[in-house]
Amino acid sequence: MEDQFNTMKHNPIVGTGNDARDILMFVYEALKVKGYDPVDQLVGYIITGDPTYITSYNSARSLIGRVDRDTLLEELVRSYLETH
Repeated sequence: MEDQFNTMKHNPIVGTGNDARDILMFVYEALKVKGYDPVDQLVGYIITGDPTYITSYNSARSLIGRVDRDTLLEELVRSYLETH
């Protein structure tokens, strides 16, 4: 989709239909690319709500802000229980 200034807008996530899972995986990868420990950073974000735990690289910080922290935690628990 193009706007009046001829800039492209796109969604960086090709998803599975589960927004919380897709965003978590996208943010996880962005944190890895930037050299952070994704698990530590995501835990810090979920516990405190402080967005500075998440890199702004590839708009990861703004994407994770679209999902309620409770929803992120639910997705993590669901995913863990499904695989164990």
